[in-house]
Amino acid sequence: MMEDTFGRTITYLRLSVTDLCNYRCCYCMAPEGVEKTAHGAVCSLEELRDMTAAAVACGVRKVRITGGEPLVRRGIVELCRMVKEIPGVKELCLTTNGSLLGPLALPLREAGVDRLNISVDTLRPDRFRTITRLGELSQVWEGIQAAEAAGFSQLKLNCVLMGGVNDDEIKDFVNLTKTHPWQVRFIELMPMGVCAGWDRRTFLPVETVRERCSELEPVGTEGVASCYRLPGAAGTVGLIAPMSHVFCGDCSRIRITADGKLKPCLHSGEEIPLRGLTGADLVQAVRQGIARKPERHHLERRGGSEARRSMNEIGG
Repeated sequence: MMEDTFGRTITYLRLSVTDLCNYRCCYCMAPEGVEKTAHGAVCSLEELRDMTAAAVACGVRKVRITGGEPLVRRGIVELCRMVKEIPGVKELCLTTNGSLLGPLALPLREAGVDRLNISVDTLRPDRFRTITRLGELSQVWEGIQAAEAAGFSQLKLNCVLMGGVNDDEIKDFVNLTKTHPWQVRFIELMPMGVCAGWDRRTFLPVETVRERCSELEPVGTEGVASCYRLPGAAGTVGLIAPMSHVFCGDCSRIRITADGKLKPCLHSGEEIPLRGLTGADLVQAVRQGIARKPERHHLERRGGSEARRSMNEIGG
């Protein structure tokens, strides 16, 4: 295991496989989407595997595949298999918007993916089309059903909480946990990219969930999520508060972007290039990145994130 300069043990890699997405979510992208990265600028499956293996050599044990939307990446099932076969990888997770999950759920499970997080910011079809600009909520529900049929248990549904946009659905989301063994997770909107200049009232603290659902009972923590449960419910509610409660002191993660840059912190401008490196040189570059992990982010400062790229470019 490797510690950074602040004594945090780094065990978690978020690996972005593409900056492309089949949605244009209003808080993430402009309506016209993003300029497509040149094919040669995106790491091959083998490069992503080797970078992951270098991170594992430095103590990483959990890998999460992200994007953009990772399921638009050609060869995504094979990449998952390659990553899971790296000695030392104990848990392989994937975050998706769910729209392409239907036919891929079983192949992903067979390739070694252990857990799925599915992003869904509203339960209303018309609002879903407005937020995503291109999506259909019915496809997400089909993906969720396929995931459960494939054997994925304890699914996590991620909802970005936005004042005046979807906060009137808090109880609807919480009520999903009454009959489903899911963790519905509310995540505070972060001032990054296109939403950085939005009205401050849009950036609600996740404590709003507890205020509106006072019957929720605390049941501990899971990673960065504070967890709660309705009495007798099958599932749980997770609250993730990067804005109102800085959890940097316990951060165990690093990120690698689809173009092969190691980011010690999501909200830092720091990026360490990994492409072209092999063997001991690649491992050393990862170690250097871990050593340069900052003590904390500065989202509360005017201007928001110090990252020079949008979330789809970094990896969700």
